[in-house]
Amino acid sequence: MKKIKGYLFSTTSLMVAFIILGFSSNPKKEVSEVKQIKWVTIDEAQRLSKKEPRKIFVDVYTSWCGYCKLMDRTTFTDPDVVDYVNQHYYAVKLNAESDKMIKFHGKTLAEGDLANAFDVTGYPTIVLLDEKMKTADAQPGYRKAKAFLKMLKQYKE
Repeated sequence: MKKIKGYLFSTTSLMVAFIILGFSSNPKKEVSEVKQIKWVTIDEAQRLSKKEPRKIFVDVYTSWCGYCKLMDRTTFTDPDVVDYVNQHYYAVKLNAESDKMIKFHGKTLAEGDLANAFDVTGYPTIVLLDEKMKTADAQPGYRKAKAFLKMLKQYKE
């Protein structure tokens, strides 16, 4: 009887240990596998583009913009969008209401002033720049992942 109790206790203890180990290792694995867009500053995009020319997309946003936040949660986390952007573009976030000073084309100006220079009037707006940092297009409004990816692919051609 003591042998059976000892056996049951040992078996139960091992099962509990395996279950605990199994649950504790899963969240770490899932978190490390999440892909993200490699966001850079406009200054970094200019430097990187000199070394390895790529087109640039600028996500012009504000802190209060609901659709900007929705794009951050959905469009910009879509695995297909993340992969395509990281391979073919430099991605920049620009706060249209920020006084943070940046350099663009050799001039120092606030992020908000650059948004005005891009003629942004609504949020979110995606400003597309060519490899030489010249404005090619500005696309206002929220876009789901498929529509956003289609826009980037058309511009890349």
